[in-house]
Amino acid sequence: MKLLTMKSLLTVLATGLFSICAWAVQPVNVNSANAEDIAEALKGVGQSKAEAIVAYRNANGKFKHVDELVNVKGIGIRTVDINREFILLENSKLAASK
Repeated sequence: MKLLTMKSLLTVLATGLFSICAWAVQPVNVNSANAEDIAEALKGVGQSKAEAIVAYRNANGKFKHVDELVNVKGIGIRTVDINREFILLENSKLAASK
């Protein structure tokens, strides 16, 4: 009985964690979002990298292609690839194409 209860508890906890992770990751428009929203939405992008994205955008204009993010200091192709499906260049259009 005790083993069944422990398995049930672990199943509930694991399901809850996966639900939270799936819910937390939302696409972000790197051409209009503030640094806090970018940092929250993209994996491997903390506050300082997100601020660098915003500063680059302000200095160079909007990103035309997702791969342009590699021009931002601290952002490499691996970071772009990990987040590709969550990066928006326009409010309604995902930038997932390579």
